[in-house]
Amino acid sequence: MSIAVLIVDDSAVVREILTQMLATAPDIEVMGASPDPIFAMNRMKVRWPDVIVLDIEMPRMDGLTFLRKIMDERPTPVIICSSLTEKGARITMDAMSAGAVAVITKPTVNLKSFLQDAAKDLIQEVRDAAGARMGVMKKIASHAPARGGEPAPKLTADVVLEAPSGLEKYRTTEKIIAIGTSTGGTQALEFLLPRLPATCPGVAVVQHMPEKFTASFAERLNKLCKVEVKEARSGDRLISGVALIAPGGKHLLVKRSGAQYMAEVKDGPLVSRHRPSVDVLFRSVAVTAGGNAVGVIMTGMGDDGARGMREMRDAGARTIAQDEESCVVFGMPAEAINHGGVDEVMSLERIAHTLAGIRG
Repeated sequence: MSIAVLIVDDSAVVREILTQMLATAPDIEVMGASPDPIFAMNRMKVRWPDVIVLDIEMPRMDGLTFLRKIMDERPTPVIICSSLTEKGARITMDAMSAGAVAVITKPTVNLKSFLQDAAKDLIQEVRDAAGARMGVMKKIASHAPARGGEPAPKLTADVVLEAPSGLEKYRTTEKIIAIGTSTGGTQALEFLLPRLPATCPGVAVVQHMPEKFTASFAERLNKLCKVEVKEARSGDRLISGVALIAPGGKHLLVKRSGAQYMAEVKDGPLVSRHRPSVDVLFRSVAVTAGGNAVGVIMTGMGDDGARGMREMRDAGARTIAQDEESCVVFGMPAEAINHGGVDEVMSLERIAHTLAGIRG
């Protein structure tokens, strides 16, 4: 059975290109392309889509208002098609908080060639979105604080960092927490991080997100949390009461200097088809912190983080996976469990309670 997709964008060029791109996938049907939410709502009275690709800035009704209306009436997977601007990033973070499952970016110039180059990614995003459990997404959001061709080779963390070998089982008093997540992760992190006390260990987070959006995401979280949340920069110390978010388009690693943990942000190829990659973060934590670390893998599609979590567990770290019932997409936690890297499986609420009880 095909995935019915509705495109809502005020640009005729974008509607045409997206329609052509998605039409190349045999399992996707573009049921319509509307210039604004009013037209879209009329179409949805006749047939409700499985996935909506939604622009933010449109006439008559903006995309954010439309998204909130959908989530109140009939929660549906929505992929935001957003411009690569500071304003666009802030509004997109509001949309993710309201229930959007993913974001694809579009530049202000060379739009046609950019979207054509991104065809494979968009098709995969639609497939992933179609499997999202929107009832879970709505539940998480309601408890959050107010406010075609051959695929590219799937590389491992070896291309960024050597595999652990002959690890010391570090045991000091200072601990760190490493978190990896993807689809549904923005909402899960908005639930989790505000529940951590300022006394919790330093936290390093990889959330799969495009470049330019992570700074706005970190800024949003910082306003909600007792801990300080910021986009990571090389040299930032990972200390009690601080959470560092991996920048979009860069890998985040944890290094050690004496008794101190430091962030390293670096370029590199896609790992497990992602940059930032959870596998890269988890491997660096396995090498650097060993038994001083706690690893958490949460909602997301694919297997990024599964190998790294096994390496963390083998190095003596405590490893936790989010349970299926509280995940929007159970892919990443399930893969980590299958790889034998998980000590404990918990609900999102219990993960928050567990991490809140750890002192740095």
